[in-house]
Amino acid sequence: MAGSSPAMTQMYRSQRPLGEVADWIFDLDNTLYPARCNLFAQVDQRIGHFIERHLGLDPTAARQLQKRYFRDYGTTLHGLMAHHQIDPTTFLDFVHDIDITPVPPSPALDLALAALPGRKLIFTNGSVAHAERVMARLGVRPHFAEVFDIVAAGYVPKPDPATYDRLIRRHGIDPARAVMIEDLPRNLRPAAALGMTTVLVHTEAEWAQVDAEGAHIHYVTDDLVAWLTGNALQRLEEDPLHGSPQP
Repeated sequence: MAGSSPAMTQMYRSQRPLGEVADWIFDLDNTLYPARCNLFAQVDQRIGHFIERHLGLDPTAARQLQKRYFRDYGTTLHGLMAHHQIDPTTFLDFVHDIDITPVPPSPALDLALAALPGRKLIFTNGSVAHAERVMARLGVRPHFAEVFDIVAAGYVPKPDPATYDRLIRRHGIDPARAVMIEDLPRNLRPAAALGMTTVLVHTEAEWAQVDAEGAHIHYVTDDLVAWLTGNALQRLEEDPLHGSPQP
């Protein structure tokens, strides 16, 4: 992948038209807000504390188990449920009890979403409660019709293809008219396989480099607001059903 630069927008192999998009499917963490806010560091630490407390492990052993389950199951929670019968509600409430003030309100994102025609959904491996707090902090909650969270997914996380099928059925999504926006490249592969247009919000995080190259990524940007603004305007100009042509 080419090096990151401000407001980078890079096209991959096929230029997918955006004029007929009906649904915009957004990941939450490190996608709607910049990865530099580093909320994950807090969640990561609390996951470790949860494992120490509930499984009686020392910090080193808890850390090893946490990362093994994340690697093997897509989320640590999925592994804990499979092997230790952990109550998912208790886990989610504990690990998402974090300080979200590092995420700044984003009037620019609010305006970009307002200018973007079509239904907007959140698709997250986190919880509805966490998504609601983050969206409220950003100031963008009114733009999203629904949140499809790990509970709605039956605790089967992205990138399991069954979870994408469940999302599509539940919300009546036509993949050919949907865009998925996500910071983890591996989570875009099932979306592309279904026929969605995909947008990678590039970060330098180590876990965001897996599967970062390939035809399953159609657009890549390190500035979500700039990408949305440019493509929302493009859609309005190209599709008179969604607004008047711009001068």
